[in-house]
Amino acid sequence: MGPLERVREAASRVAASYGLDIFDVELRREGGRQVLRVVLDRPGPNLTAEDSVSLDDCARVSEELSAILDVEEIVPADRYTLEVSSPGLDRPLRHADDYRRFAGRQAKIVLSEPVARQTAFAGRLLGLDGDDVMFESEGGKPVRLPLRLIARARLDVEF
Repeated sequence: MGPLERVREAASRVAASYGLDIFDVELRREGGRQVLRVVLDRPGPNLTAEDSVSLDDCARVSEELSAILDVEEIVPADRYTLEVSSPGLDRPLRHADDYRRFAGRQAKIVLSEPVARQTAFAGRLLGLDGDDVMFESEGGKPVRLPLRLIARARLDVEF
């Protein structure tokens, strides 16, 4: 198991103790330094903004994870900066469950191949039907977008 997998496993243990999941873990060079970025998520359907990951959640997980990483020496402490955050209001949609979980929310989707002669869609997620994302474009017309064709998707910030 490589260092990134070991970090993910340690982060998952800590996050689970607070009822959280790991959305992403990455180690990358930014501005001449290594950044270990852990992105937390709160599991469950139909979550509201109030249910999202809080700054306190991030601080608690960061403190505990930092101690574990130091003790287990997964990544040398002098070689990285740890950042713990949430996916944000405009979070990426990566898995089939995301389209089910965020049904009713505004989103933007880019496809690798055209559907109905277009590759970019903006509108409202209606959920999932088999391997298709049900989507209502801004014009109000429902469309089926095959999951296999989705290149990028993210929630759109609503005010």
